[in-house]
Amino acid sequence: MASSSGAEEASLDDYASLIATTDVELLKRAWRNEKAAPEILRYEYRLISRVKEQIQLMEETVEEKSSVGNDPLSVSLYQMDLDRTQFLLRSYLRIRIQKIEKYMFHILKTEELWSRLSKDEKDFASACTSDLNQHLEVTVLSKLPENYQSVLKQSITSEEDDMVPEPQLDTFVLCRSKEYLTGIQLEDGPADDRSKLFEMEPGVLHFICYRSIKALVESGKIDLL
Repeated sequence: MASSSGAEEASLDDYASLIATTDVELLKRAWRNEKAAPEILRYEYRLISRVKEQIQLMEETVEEKSSVGNDPLSVSLYQMDLDRTQFLLRSYLRIRIQKIEKYMFHILKTEELWSRLSKDEKDFASACTSDLNQHLEVTVLSKLPENYQSVLKQSITSEEDDMVPEPQLDTFVLCRSKEYLTGIQLEDGPADDRSKLFEMEPGVLHFICYRSIKALVESGKIDLL
């Protein structure tokens, strides 16, 4: 009976280890995609929630093993896994915050991008735009002629918000497909080339215009590198 119980516990430990490794790899993928994409991607709600729970469990494990005098090498390995996961999570969130700071006005007026933010990110973006508006109004805009007092437009005659920076979707990115893909419409280069459909073999690296694979990145069929 004891042997059966021990085997069951080992099996549960292996399963927990597999789940943790999978989520760390998924977090690494989300981090790479966010780092390489010119626009902000959809916030990974479920993944980030699971990773935060795993970080809490790892912190408790490290603390427990340290308190009972386990092998220092074993404790340091647990600590290394914890540090790596925390680094990936913090870097992922930091990259998103930097994009929000850079494109806050564009994100606020674009429903698709706004829906990609977490609640905390939406609160941050709203607070940033409000504070920046107020600061510019007091320090600069109120001192300009009436036709030039907009944060979004160069002048009242501008038809578009030409003072709002936007992500450059025509940026070229390095990517790799997870499966065989066909029918990809190129969005750059000569007009004749744009009419041709592009194919991607799984695992093969490609250097391509982000706009051409934008939807495939969002659907998870292509990873950015």
